[in-house]
This record gives sequence, structure tokens and C-alpha cells, in this order.
Amino acid sequence: MWRDRGIQSLMGVTTLGFTSFCLTLASLPVYAVAGGAAVSTAGLVTAVFLVVTVAVQVTIPALTARFGMGPVLVAGLLALGLPSPLYVLDDGLAWICVLSAVRGAGFAVLTVLGATLAARLAPPERRGESVGLLGLAIAVPNLIAVPAGVALVLGGHVGWLSWLAASPVLGVFLVPLLVRSAGPQPGPGAAGSGRAAVRAALVPSVVLFLVTMAGGGVVTFVPIARPDGVVATVALLVFGVTGAVTRWRAGTLADRLGTRLLLPVALVVAAAGLVVTAVGLEGATVWVLVGAAVFGAGHGATQNLTLVAAFARAGEGGTTTASAMWNASFDAGTAVGALALGLLAAGIGLDRTYVVVAALLAAAVPLASAAARVAVRS
Repeated sequence: MWRDRGIQSLMGVTTLGFTSFCLTLASLPVYAVAGGAAVSTAGLVTAVFLVVTVAVQVTIPALTARFGMGPVLVAGLLALGLPSPLYVLDDGLAWICVLSAVRGAGFAVLTVLGATLAARLAPPERRGESVGLLGLAIAVPNLIAVPAGVALVLGGHVGWLSWLAASPVLGVFLVPLLVRSAGPQPGPGAAGSGRAAVRAALVPSVVLFLVTMAGGGVVTFVPIARPDGVVATVALLVFGVTGAVTRWRAGTLADRLGTRLLLPVALVVAAAGLVVTAVGLEGATVWVLVGAAVFGAGHGATQNLTLVAAFARAGEGGTTTASAMWNASFDAGTAVGALALGLLAAGIGLDRTYVVVAALLAAAVPLASAAARVAVRS
């Protein structure tokens, strides 16, 4: 499907938008600490960004129904990209949070409409592949931009970081082709269909919330725990590599095999990776890298599989609502991971915090199995 021009446009818009997000995801907390913020509050930067994201995500179905998908998507890309160069003006926590709040609103639009368009550009029997390609466009920036952003801040190149994070503005030029390829926007569903789509997407979204909570804790605090820069950069790099591969390939496997087995296995892999990372923080550096690689594999696969399950449960008329639900869970989980796990780590240590979260993921395996079984029957 990557030869389809609509898919190509979607991947272009998504790559540019997520490059901005990923450049700043792990680097802004480091930037705030360098500016005088306490380590325990560094996750507030990510939390503010994602709290705004979640608040706006739930409004996207109504906004697109009122204004159309194209104008809403353009506004979102501009909100995500235009404020980014202003980070260089001040390293104070309050200023960083204000800019991040504006960008969070733009990111909300990109995430919800990106997933919705991935569903609309593919027939149902190839939706896993389409979601996998969307995941690849998201994972490649995670692979490159997350460690690059940390390296730029640790190297004192905040100016470069700020301007590179304006990349979503370029995506505006791809929106017309993307919207045309998606075809006419569906009309409003029957009364209560939105609530039904929310209920349908709830179980896979809870699973996703738990995994992204763990991910938020990894990308936020591994660079702070290992501030020499080399270990953190390589750990985030391998995290991105394995996440990119599994988020891409899990979609094709889901089209062939379904999610009944794949989703629980992905959750177990993520839990195991967290435990290995925790061991590495108190031991040999190599185990930090191994843990990041294993966790990245589970993290990436779970993202793809829960989205496929959410779409299958919600049906054709509920794709935008299911996308909003899924994305809100994704970003709420990342925000909670960046903030709450930091507070927990301040009390019991980061290594023990990762073990606690790994146990929570393992306990959620029956929930993942239930979500997959319902998705298969629906």
C-alpha cells in the first residue's frame, strides 16, 4: 500500500509532525532541568503537553464534522510547528510549559486524524497494513529524533532543536492531496453511535494506556538517570529501532493472524523489557540497552495491535471516535508516565519504579486477551 499516493501523503504529514514531537519529547525535560527545574518536576513539561493533547483530542470528531478534515488538519500542523522556535528564548519551566500547551493542541489534531485517515485509505482487510505504515511513519522519527533531540540539548544546541521542531509547517502542503485521496467525509452517525464507539474502543485503549505510561517513564527518565548522554542516546535509539520494526510489521501479521495471540504476547515482551532496563540501571550498561530494545519491541507492537482492535470493535462508522479514544489513552498514558512515575521514582528509585510498572503490565495480560478475543469475534 505504500505506493498509494494518499498513503504517501499521510506518511509525509505524519513524519513531519512526529519529528517535531519526538525531537522535544525527551529533550525538553532535560532542557528544563538545565534551566534550574528540579528533577522531580521535569516530567511536568511532557505532562502539560499531553494533558492539553488529550483535552483537545476528544473534541476532534465534533471539529471535523463542523469545519471539515482539511482545515482542522492544517490548523493542527501550524499549532504544532509554529511555536517551536520560541523555545530558544527562555529555559524556564513556565515558558517551556506554555509553548508546549499550544503545541499539544496541534498534536491532538495530528494524532486523531492521522489514525482516522489510515483507516479510511485502506479496505478493512488491509487495515492492519495501513496502520502499520502509519506506525512506521511515527516510529522512524522516534528512532532518529528522540535521541537526536537529547543529544542536541546535552550538546548545547537548543537553537537547532527549536527550528527543526518547526517541521510540521511543511506538512501543510501535503494536506490537499491527502484529503482528496480519503474521499468525502462520512456524515454523522445515528444517535448514540459515538458513545457506542467509545465503549467499543475502551478495552484496547486501557491496555494502550498502561504501555504508554511505561513508555513515558522510559523516555523521560532514562536520559536523566544517565546524564552522560551516550548511554541515554543509544538506549533511546535502540528503543526506537525495535519499536519501528514491530509497529510496522505487527499490522501485516494482524491482517493474517488476528490479534488474539499477538496482543498478549506484545504486552509480556514490554513487561520483560522494563525489568531488564531496571536491572541495567543498577548494573552493567549493556542491560539498559538490551532492556530498551526489548521494551521497544513490545511498546511498538502493542500500539499497532490495540489500534487495529479498536477499529474492529468500533466498526466503519466509529473510526474517528475510536481514533480519538485510542489517541487520548496513548497520550494520557505518556503524560502519567512522565509525571507520576517521576514522583514514584523520587521515593523508591527509578529501578524499582520500572519493576512495579512491569508487574502492572503483566497483570494486564488477561485484559489484553479479552480485548483481542472481542476484536476477533466482532
